[in-house]
Amino acid sequence: MNSSLANLPASAAFLLKEHRHQLSEVKVVAGFDGFVDVILHVVKLRSSSTEYERFTSMAEWAEKIRGAAGLSANFEFVTQINKLGGNGPIMCNALMSMGFQITYIGNLGYPSVHPIFRDFATRAQIFSIADPGVTDAVEFDDGKLMFGKHQTLKEVSWARLAEQIGTSRLAELIQNASLVAFLNWTMLPEMTDIFRHILEEIPPHLKGRRRLFFDLADPAKRSRTDISEVLTLISDFQKYFDVILGLNMGESRQIGEVLGIKSPPEEPEFVRLHAASIQKKLGLSTVVIHPIQFAAAADSHTSAVVAGPHTANPKITTGGGDHFNAGFCLGHFLGGSLDQALQIAVATSGFYVRHAKSPTIDDLINFLSSL
Repeated sequence: MNSSLANLPASAAFLLKEHRHQLSEVKVVAGFDGFVDVILHVVKLRSSSTEYERFTSMAEWAEKIRGAAGLSANFEFVTQINKLGGNGPIMCNALMSMGFQITYIGNLGYPSVHPIFRDFATRAQIFSIADPGVTDAVEFDDGKLMFGKHQTLKEVSWARLAEQIGTSRLAELIQNASLVAFLNWTMLPEMTDIFRHILEEIPPHLKGRRRLFFDLADPAKRSRTDISEVLTLISDFQKYFDVILGLNMGESRQIGEVLGIKSPPEEPEFVRLHAASIQKKLGLSTVVIHPIQFAAAADSHTSAVVAGPHTANPKITTGGGDHFNAGFCLGHFLGGSLDQALQIAVATSGFYVRHAKSPTIDDLINFLSSL
C-alpha cells in the first residue's frame, strides 16, 4: 500500500515538470454525452435589484420546500454562468488545458454545433451526432442538485455512430489514441448497446493496448440488472484495454451493492479497501474513488489514499469530479505512482473549484507547490 507523504505534492509537481513534454503528442478519444450547463443559485433574501443572499445549505432550502407542502412557494434562481457541460466535454476541456489532443464524439449540436461548444470545437476534433441535453445545476456550499432535460440523449446510439462515423473510422481513431474515455453511461439510454457493439466490432481492428477510462455518472436511477450488465461489459473491455473505473463515493456504494460488497464508512482507510475490493471483483486495471475530502485508488499491485485540498467556499462545484478524473488520467499516463496520480487528481479538482476554470500544467505545478 502506498500512503500520503508530506512531500507528495512536491513529488507530483516534479513528475509534471519532468514529463510534461510527452503530452503534446498524446491523442485522446472520448464520448459520448454533451450538455449545456446552467449554474444557478437560489435566492434566500433579496435586498435590492442587484443584491441578494442565497441559500448556501441544501438542507436549509429543503426545509423551505418541506414547509410549502400542501401550500405553494416561489423560488428565484439567479444564473451564475452558462457553460459547456456533460462529463465528457468537461473532462476533455480539462485534458486540453493540460495539453492533450482531443477527439470528441457526442451530442454537441446537430446538424450544426451548439454555440456553447463552438470554442471547444475549435480546439478539438469533434464528431457531433445529436443536440445536447440541458442541465440546471443548483449549487450550494455543501453540494449541488442537477435537474436534467434529456430528450435528445436517446439519439446517441450505435446506429447513429455507425451512420455518422463508421466502424472503420471509429476503430482508426481508437487505434491512434493513447487514452479512450467512455463517460456518462447513466444518462445515455443506448450506451450499454454501444458498449456491446464496440466490444464486438472494434477490437479485431486494434493493435496493442491503451488506457480506457469509464465514468458511469451516478447510476442510482438505473436498475440493478442494468448496472450488473454494464459492469460485466466493462470487465470484458479489460481483455483489450487497461481499464480505469472512476467513481465518486455514492457511485462506489451503488456499485459495491450490486457486486455484493459491503458499503464502507466515508473514512480513508475503509474507502481504500473498498476500492481494492471492487478492483479485484471486476478484474480491472484500476479503480479510483473520490469522496469530497480525499481520494483512494487500487490496482492489481497496490492501493493508496490521499487527502484533498478541500475548500469550504468553492467558486463552482459542477464539473469538479470530471476535473478529478482528468487529473488522475494525467498522473496515470505520465507513469506516476497511484498516490502521485491521486495527488494530481485532487489538485486538478481543487484548482478548478477555487478558480472556476481548468488548470494548465503550470497552474497545477504552482498549486501543488503551494500545498
